[in-house]
Amino acid sequence: MLTYPDIDPVALALGPIKVHWYGLMYLVGFALAWTLGRRRAARTPGWNGEMVDDLIFYGVIGTIVGGRLGYMLFYGFDQILDNPLNLLKVWEGGMSFHGGLIGVLTAVYLFARRHGLRFFQVGDFLAPLVPPGLLAGRLGNFINGELWGHRTDLPWGMQLPCAKLPQQCLDQAPTALYSPPVHASQLYEATLEGLVLFLILWTFSSKPRPVMAVSGLFLLCYGTFRFLVEFVRLPDAHIGYLAFDWLTMGQLLSLPMMLFGLLLMALAYRQGRVERSTQS
Repeated sequence: MLTYPDIDPVALALGPIKVHWYGLMYLVGFALAWTLGRRRAARTPGWNGEMVDDLIFYGVIGTIVGGRLGYMLFYGFDQILDNPLNLLKVWEGGMSFHGGLIGVLTAVYLFARRHGLRFFQVGDFLAPLVPPGLLAGRLGNFINGELWGHRTDLPWGMQLPCAKLPQQCLDQAPTALYSPPVHASQLYEATLEGLVLFLILWTFSSKPRPVMAVSGLFLLCYGTFRFLVEFVRLPDAHIGYLAFDWLTMGQLLSLPMMLFGLLLMALAYRQGRVERSTQS
């Protein structure tokens, strides 16, 4: 079994100013998206570096605003009622991918309108740039010591200090220092939603594809990966399971993604029109 290294979530403290690893992971994700976007633009007719700079700026705003609002509305509405200023405490964690997706889709719409592009022309260009940011964000969750999974006997199960996961230590001796091994579900998501999804999308988009196909594949694969990992991930304690003793909020929000992704891919290949300005 593995033991959680208990990393300090604060990367750097300068007096009252604290720089958290979670925030730095977002900066890493945006930097990777910008770097990959510049490379993709150099090989994509109709795109240039300045457009990528603009798109990433729009994406940053959409991710942060949508991600935070989505988390507070889907998972932490009681925190808003307790103190509306909790909306601003991004450094404490609490970002929803599904909310961030809505924010990014809004940003894509505004960007496309400004540059005279079609929505899915931008969406197909952007989709392969997103997974590295998801990988960085999940590593931020791991460093924060949040979003753990159920108990497991698998050799890669991870033991945590009981102070970080007290509900898993309830049936142990009061003097126990570490929890039973649990799934490091953040690392599962980092691997599937980050690395694997990036390889799938980057490879798939390396050749001309019908409009909407890349966007559809992103939604389908992310929704599937997230739905599967939710089976081993503990639900938010204040929400629990929504139904059947296994359905989580994450799964409920991922189902429409999977269905809409399938629909987009079906429409894309039914139309069969290749958008040459989306190849990488």
